[in-house]
Amino acid sequence: MRNLEQFRSGKPSHYPDQSIYAAYACAELGLAFRDIDAGTGLVFNVSSAARSLHFGAGRCSWYPQNNATASTLASDKYFAGRILAQAGVAALGGEYFFLHDRHRAHRPAGHEREDAPVYFAKLGGSAFVKPLTGSRGDFAQALYDEAALIRHLGEVAHYYDAVLMQPIIAGAEYRVFLLDDEILYTARKQPPSVAGDGVRTIRDLLSAHNHVLQSRGLSPVSIGLDAALDAVLPEGERWEIPGRMNLSAGGTMVLEAPPSDAALTLARQAAQALGLRVAAIDLFTDIGGDANAMQVIEVNSNPSIRLLEQSGRGDLILKIWHHTFSAMGLFGV
Repeated sequence: MRNLEQFRSGKPSHYPDQSIYAAYACAELGLAFRDIDAGTGLVFNVSSAARSLHFGAGRCSWYPQNNATASTLASDKYFAGRILAQAGVAALGGEYFFLHDRHRAHRPAGHEREDAPVYFAKLGGSAFVKPLTGSRGDFAQALYDEAALIRHLGEVAHYYDAVLMQPIIAGAEYRVFLLDDEILYTARKQPPSVAGDGVRTIRDLLSAHNHVLQSRGLSPVSIGLDAALDAVLPEGERWEIPGRMNLSAGGTMVLEAPPSDAALTLARQAAQALGLRVAAIDLFTDIGGDANAMQVIEVNSNPSIRLLEQSGRGDLILKIWHHTFSAMGLFGV
């Protein structure tokens, strides 16, 4: 098996990960990879002797074996939650709220920006709020008072049309990646952190962390007025940033054995309910310290797989792309 590092070597940092993985898989599986956008990796073609398939970066799906309807439903966190609830799959649920008046005549009452504080109060004055169709942890944040909610909605409104509001849950967070009903891997998710240097305050470290996030097109971490943030961390000491755990937002994932058979069953049920052949199911286990309590957080129909490269599992990257190429008929024709 070829060295995956060779396919990344010389590529600019903005070159899409999946374009690298597709080129790698093509080389291993005897298919032709052709970049058709002057070497950017943003649009490319994969072909066999008699068939070809096009891929695009950004919002384009990397997994054409997922049908368009299933992928679209999964990308809307409220729609996905309703489908999971109807199928009897334990999930966080939540309510959606639009942030603009556009198209107001086409939707039911009770889901406007002014309705959000009412639902926030029903949740006890705290909630986890994220864009309804967002990704990579952008603007996903736990909020603990109404004033913070109002500010957050104002910030999100610059970039998104709607948010989903859910209860704040404490538990162990995992990702389960499935190809059809096969569990390809499971990973434990951990929050991002900043490391002390013995000079800068936590506040300064968070500011530097936010600069990196914003350069990637992601929302910054909220930095409040807490005096504790003015402390200077000893060199090497880490300070965890609460909230989102996405890799894109600086979180970490570590490949681990499944938390339980019940968790794997829940993940399979979630993917089946939405009709996805490729899915990454994010879920909480051990909710509130109860080993049997678990809920689906969200279902990802277009998941990143950079974790596998970071973990030295090029074999699993190859297996995913083999599944894609096989499903699309690029073999045996």
